[in-house]
Amino acid sequence: MNLEFPGVLGVSSRMKEIARLLELVAPSDATVLLLGETGTGKELVAQAIHLNSRRRQGPFVVVNCAALPETLLESELFGHEKGAFTGAAAKKEGRFLLAHQGTLFLDEIGELQPSTQAKILRVLQSREFEPLGSTRAMKVDVRIIAATNRNLESMVQQGTFRDDLYYRLHVFPITLPPLRERQEDLPLLVDFFLQRFGEKYHSPVKQVSPEALRAMRRYSWPGNIRELENTLERGIILCQGEVLSPLELPPQLQRLVREPESEAFEGEAAPPEWEKEFIFHTLEKHGWNRQDAAAALQISLEELEFKIRAYKLKAE
Repeated sequence: MNLEFPGVLGVSSRMKEIARLLELVAPSDATVLLLGETGTGKELVAQAIHLNSRRRQGPFVVVNCAALPETLLESELFGHEKGAFTGAAAKKEGRFLLAHQGTLFLDEIGELQPSTQAKILRVLQSREFEPLGSTRAMKVDVRIIAATNRNLESMVQQGTFRDDLYYRLHVFPITLPPLRERQEDLPLLVDFFLQRFGEKYHSPVKQVSPEALRAMRRYSWPGNIRELENTLERGIILCQGEVLSPLELPPQLQRLVREPESEAFEGEAAPPEWEKEFIFHTLEKHGWNRQDAAAALQISLEELEFKIRAYKLKAE
């Protein structure tokens, strides 16, 4: 499995299970429905599925179903003939045709209006559609991956989402966990974004300070991976040295640095399991050179040795 995407990076049990599911479903042509809160990396996971499928040489086409009004969305999806409506000065190919022999990612599919739902259902059933203004059906070979942050099952019960379309989409559902439920993945995700934005901005930043990382661990991340990505991009732009400190974090995270442990964790105990994962990851990153790892962790070599013994850490 190609794990170069933050949406599928992780050492948590939830992400390991998702990686296993992706390995199973990616080579098939099954329709995949990605569920989860906004910002959990659904588009990145869809792209990972495409790049690990037999269609990887074909196009990966994205449509945000919430970004366009229904009339424009139908034209975007299915295309139109010249003169099909006011302003249609030329023929236009739709996203379904552009995704031929590839993958079409329908993001925010819960926002579709009933008339568009019916047309999507037809494509899923027969693999054909009619462009606006045309009476000629066009065949298309495309894999569908859909995503939503809404509860489609409740929408079906309320009559706002077609049950037949729901069952067509619900072939292989995968629910992506929010970032607050996979905090042990933070070090990997932080490293990923530090490298990405370090290269983008030619930044000297190499790591995040333990204090800054503790603040990130305490934060609930309502915007999930997208919010983490934006936080680190901002931090790298602000940071002048090699270590990103709490001073480069947004105010809501800086407050968590100053809060007592008990307040920040709202009654939870300190997270030794998370600390264990963080120290192990740092040792791995530095090839188990304990002096380099201690410097990266900003602790003494003696303290690192103590923690290695206490956590019974060893190279794998």
